[in-house]
Amino acid sequence: MDNKGFISIEYLLILFIIIIIASGILFYTSASISSSLNIQDTITHRMILDNLADEINQVNSNGIGYSKNIKLPSDKEYYEITIEKNKLTIEYDNKKGETQLIPANINTKYKLITGKSYIISKTSQGVVIS
Repeated sequence: MDNKGFISIEYLLILFIIIIIASGILFYTSASISSSLNIQDTITHRMILDNLADEINQVNSNGIGYSKNIKLPSDKEYYEITIEKNKLTIEYDNKKGETQLIPANINTKYKLITGKSYIISKTSQGVVIS
């Protein structure tokens, strides 16, 4: 500012450059935070799917009569897990993830929902989830 109270062109140019740099930093930071939250969410749901696959494989490998109680976590948002033949599929927030099972004799299609308890058992017809 000069002694009459006017802002010179240099100060306006510096202020304009600072605003551009600050908005660029905010945009980059916002994108990074959003990306890390998305990765965390994906990993959490992937772990749920892998843990369920491990439980089904354990029941399948232990023989007829073996059963196990499971409860799907409900601390995250709503999701559905579909089990058919040798594939597990999780669906949440318009996203989809899949994992393969060791060939377990699963002849029925099952839908598992957040927060519910299920019994996985091995029968002579194969693996049954109820």
